[in-house]
Amino acid sequence: MHRFLIVIEKTENNYSAYSPDLAGCVATGSTYEETEKNMHEAIKFHLEGLKKDKISIPESKSFAEYIAVE
Repeated sequence: MHRFLIVIEKTENNYSAYSPDLAGCVATGSTYEETEKNMHEAIKFHLEGLKKDKISIPESKSFAEYIAVE
């Protein structure tokens, strides 16, 4: 099993997502939930392509943290 950080951002008209560890792997959706689901499918598709091309799956190195600032 592989775990990858995804970033979901609200845009003016929808949501977009990407994974810092998977260059070029992106997704969009009308809602946060739809975007999350679409990104899950995009990652699965991306990893299948890497395997098919005999490219090793990158190690997840990204993480996220909220920092409170006054």
